[in-house]
Amino acid sequence: MNSKIKKTLFISSIILTAALISLLCILPARHTKTSAKNQTKNSGQLILGFSQIGSESAWRTRNTQSIFEAAEKNGIQIIFDDAQQKQENQLKAIRSFIVYQVDVIAFVPIVEDGWDNVLTEAQEAGIPVIVVDRQINADPSLYAGFLGENGLEEGKRAARFLVNKCKPYKNTVNILEMSGTENSSVVRERAKGFREIIATDSKFKIIHSENGDFLRSRGKEIGENLIEQSRNINKDGTFRADGLYYNGQKIDAVYSHNDSMTLGLLDSISNYGVDTSDTIIISIDAEQKSIDALKQGKLNCVVECNPNLGPMLMHLVKLIAAGKTIPRITYNNETVFTEEDDFSEYTPRGY
Repeated sequence: MNSKIKKTLFISSIILTAALISLLCILPARHTKTSAKNQTKNSGQLILGFSQIGSESAWRTRNTQSIFEAAEKNGIQIIFDDAQQKQENQLKAIRSFIVYQVDVIAFVPIVEDGWDNVLTEAQEAGIPVIVVDRQINADPSLYAGFLGENGLEEGKRAARFLVNKCKPYKNTVNILEMSGTENSSVVRERAKGFREIIATDSKFKIIHSENGDFLRSRGKEIGENLIEQSRNINKDGTFRADGLYYNGQKIDAVYSHNDSMTLGLLDSISNYGVDTSDTIIISIDAEQKSIDALKQGKLNCVVECNPNLGPMLMHLVKLIAAGKTIPRITYNNETVFTEEDDFSEYTPRGY
């Protein structure tokens, strides 16, 4: 064997040895990563991918806390995403949950439409989905079920209070409606339920409905605009301080789709020194601040929307993971707080 061949064989053996050493270094790392993932799966701990719409209110913050608390209590791991009020962020989050191969996906939809494609992807990956808090327009076969509030009944409860409160009234009752995020199921339902009840008496008239996007800042802005517009009524350019007005018509009742907008409206009323003692104000959510306002006589009725969905969600997650079918719709328990209540019986809301 000549020296050239020996040299070639020597170089080849060095390359082969280096390759074997590299392979031995790589294999343990890959094995460790796979084993860690399998260990999580084999440990029996369920993994829930949860997409929340944001943290725009105390209600929403409590809703998220409730889910985390219940997950910890039930030994369920959560992969969490805050969509920051953008549907595109939620779509990305759900797809990331699919890639990670979570056991169950739950999400609070910002709007009703636009979910079919991503839900189909989840179904094809064998991952069940639970819709939380707000409902969607999608093929029901694409998701396991809905858990949340009965928006239609919440609207009806608000209207029933107003109808009973106004029984002695003979004249028209002018209503201002502050609605929430456009194209969300809860807005549609709360508006529909409210209208179904007031339609039974022609004296009730919604003279203005405006989107406040469930935000305190928007509620404040709506209030300020109404107060500033009332300057047109007075010839001297001062605003009317004896109540809220819209296009020269005095507002007899305010129906607000959530507490944040209501509290923003109260901010404007306070800042301008407007007297709304004879204005009926009804809100939905029952945050502690709105209950405090009810006690102070600033509100007349607060319809509860219970944010504590965590325990029931974890119950549904475990049922699905066990291969069982969950109800198509699961509503949370809710009540109504009014000016006629015995406030001494109230307990702290916690949010």
